[in-house]
This record gives sequence, structure tokens and C-alpha cells, in this order.
Amino acid sequence: MRVPDELLVPLRRARDLADRSYAEPLDLGALAAEAGVSKYHFLRCFSAVYGKTPALYLAERRIERAQDLLRATNLTVTEVCLLVGYSSLGSFSAKFRQLVGVSPSAYQARWAATGAPRIPGCYVFMHGLSDRLPDPATSEKPPAQEHP
Repeated sequence: MRVPDELLVPLRRARDLADRSYAEPLDLGALAAEAGVSKYHFLRCFSAVYGKTPALYLAERRIERAQDLLRATNLTVTEVCLLVGYSSLGSFSAKFRQLVGVSPSAYQARWAATGAPRIPGCYVFMHGLSDRLPDPATSEKPPAQEHP
């Protein structure tokens, strides 16, 4: 399918919304509205441009952030599940295993065994850092926070 050039920017806007708001309850309708097209046209065009459905793109994005949190913090798997936008631990664990190849708890245990220092979960929640941990998809550094 050939996607019209004038649709590329709206599709990028919708993809950026998924990147920015991955933990929010996004669905096909919300992403299509961001692109300004019907959800079925959006689904076809997004898949043609990015090689995956919007649902898979969003799931991959959420699981990438979950991997970051499981590596860098001492949050529980359930806390990470909720922070990245899943409401069901079973769905989160199944998708994590499908995309990463191991369960979230096994992934976390493997990284904990390295002995690398981890950010305490209370600090993450207290300072709202869950969305500002290093993000490999954007290679941006977290914003500097001023301390009084």
C-alpha cells in the first residue's frame, strides 16, 4: 500500500503520542484521532509505514520501558506493570515473555544478580521519575532536576 506523503506527518504525530503517553490508556481511536483519519485507514497506513500495527508498536514501547524499570529500580513486577500502562499482571507478563523471551521476574532477577546499584522504588514514586529514566528508544537524557 502506498501511503500519501501528506499523511506521513500525521502518522508521526500519532506515533509520537504513543511514545510520549505509552502509560496512558491509548487505543486505536485515540491514535487515529491524533492523525486525523478514521481508525481503519490509520491502521492500514500505520502498518504500511512502520511495518507493525499500532497495538504492537505501543506494546513494544511499554515493554521497553518495563525493561528499563526492571533493570534500574527495585520496583516490584506489579508496580512496573501498572507504571507502563497495563492493568493486568497476566497480560503484562505474557506480552513481556513474548517480546523479551523470559518472564519479567526472571529478567529482573538476572539484572539484580549483577550487583549494579538500583534506584529505590520509593524515590521513583516520590519524585515521579518513572517516566524520566533513561530511554533507549529516544536516546534523550532525563531532564535535569533542580534541588533547593
